[in-house]
Amino acid sequence: MTAEDTLLAGRNVTLRSISDKDHESLWNLIYKETDPEWKKWDAPYYPLEPHTLDSFRSYERARKERLSAEEPDSRLIIEADGGIIGTVSYYWEHKPSLWLEVGIGIYRPEYWNGGYGSEALKLWIDHLFSSLPLARVGLTTWSKNERMMRVAEKLGMQLEGRMRKCRIYEGEYYDSIRMGVLREEWEAVHGPAVNQISSKS
Repeated sequence: MTAEDTLLAGRNVTLRSISDKDHESLWNLIYKETDPEWKKWDAPYYPLEPHTLDSFRSYERARKERLSAEEPDSRLIIEADGGIIGTVSYYWEHKPSLWLEVGIGIYRPEYWNGGYGSEALKLWIDHLFSSLPLARVGLTTWSKNERMMRVAEKLGMQLEGRMRKCRIYEGEYYDSIRMGVLREEWEAVHGPAVNQISSKS
């Protein structure tokens, strides 16, 4: 099974690998607006790295090429109601010790607060636990993004660290929030992680 074949189906959302034909739609969701609403909640203290459509295509192709044969795809599209609404991702904080962090972005505000992010993140974490020999999955956010913290807590993640007043946004200080869940904690709530990959036809 190659990264290009990844497909995870939930009740209301589907996670799937990004294909070349998705690049323009994703670019429009992420980069077309100069001040998108989603970015005000997704680490706004980091500027959104500008991309033209062509540079975004190159970035996405290079991301996939960097994956080793044993690694799952590192970024998947979230689909709902037949359209793209966001992405999930992971990155290695320290690969030799299997320290992995996840991320999620719902770019269309009309899909906030409807359970779509919770379902997508559950599918994603379950997939990563089933695909890699991880002891823990982590997530980093900031104290203003209470929606993200509620989603993580709802899925069984615990607050592991709070770095106080280390983020500045619009002249205000906020805390950096570290949350995480151990494999045994995840399985106690959600059951053993089962590889749910299907092959796209």
